[in-house]
Amino acid sequence: MANETTIRLAVFLGLFVLLALAEVLLPRRKRDIKRKARWFTNIGLIIIDSLTIRLMAFILPVLAVAAAADANNHGWGLLGLVNWPNWLEVILAILTLDFVIWAQHLITHKIPLLWRLHQVHHADRDMDVTTAIRFHPIEIALSMVLKIGVVYALGPTAFAVILFEILLNGSAMFNHANIRLPHKLDQIVRLVLVTPDMHRVHHSDIRAEHDSNYGFSLSIWDRMFGTYIAQPAKGHDNMTIGLRWQDERPLKLVWNLLLPFRNK
Repeated sequence: MANETTIRLAVFLGLFVLLALAEVLLPRRKRDIKRKARWFTNIGLIIIDSLTIRLMAFILPVLAVAAAADANNHGWGLLGLVNWPNWLEVILAILTLDFVIWAQHLITHKIPLLWRLHQVHHADRDMDVTTAIRFHPIEIALSMVLKIGVVYALGPTAFAVILFEILLNGSAMFNHANIRLPHKLDQIVRLVLVTPDMHRVHHSDIRAEHDSNYGFSLSIWDRMFGTYIAQPAKGHDNMTIGLRWQDERPLKLVWNLLLPFRNK
């Protein structure tokens, strides 16, 4: 608990540098836009998102990890009603939280008000490791509130929540990264985890394709619920990434912050 922030930040920065380097050495697609133009906005959004979470800590009594500790101290949550081995409870907690994030992601595509917020993520016209952190701060805040509620209802240990957050952030950076995996390796990995080629379909400008492959970590939910599409119709090299704004607007930080409130 005491070193949670340090551990998560170290893992995040380490994976970010590793994947950014891999994008240089093993790129999957040619970039349409230079890094500098996109990274200023994408990294700007993660800074604002982080400040939003910090602000929430003053408004809400607890955030996700603290909620897990609080639930355990009071014996709250479904896992508090059983006496299963710790390793089994950790696995169940990770599976449950991952499913909730998958379901939340699907819902953001189906409810117009939430889609307005989530469009900020999809408006990126290229896709790389920074796309994984490109979210509107209001969406991040709503996601945290949902996560806190699920943690109290489930009652996982703080360790399980920290491990889940690390896995979620790491896998999201991995499957947004512009890296080329050998085809056979991709086919094996995506049996369990979402790969970059699998998730790239989700960032297509074609509605049927960006309404598929909602998983951030595990690929099983899309297969189970019929939302899995193996490959984009136009192929990975020819597909268009982003939404209808195929111009300079998605590169601007303020434009992205105001996007959910625009009529067009």
